[in-house]
Amino acid sequence: MLSRKGGAMKNGFRIVCFLVVIGAFGVCGWAQSPAATTPSPSQETVRQNKKHSGPVKEMGKGGEDIGIGVARGTGDLAKGAGSAVGNLARGNVGSAGASLGKGAAGLGKNVTVGAGKGLGWIAKGIGGELKKL
Repeated sequence: MLSRKGGAMKNGFRIVCFLVVIGAFGVCGWAQSPAATTPSPSQETVRQNKKHSGPVKEMGKGGEDIGIGVARGTGDLAKGAGSAVGNLARGNVGSAGASLGKGAAGLGKNVTVGAGKGLGWIAKGIGGELKKL
């Protein structure tokens, strides 16, 4: 009998720890300001039409793209974690896992896209610097 109660307490403790970790991810994501993470379409057009004057600016734009990808990905993870916590509170364990997986997939997608664009700009900037030598 005692081992069953101890096992139930361990499972309850694990669930509480899981909820605390998910809540921490949600709080970090909610701390991001949505205006800083999603540029408007007019800003995208201006940025694409603008000619970069030097390799250093191109490398700076690469860092900016990487940062935007990470910020968007963090927002997706926070949304997924928030949904997962809500689903767990209602007892929908399967839906909670799906929501968390969807958030993690959004994180992976946005981080890889941002890193790809950013590394492209950085490589272009390095190539420009090598041409000067």
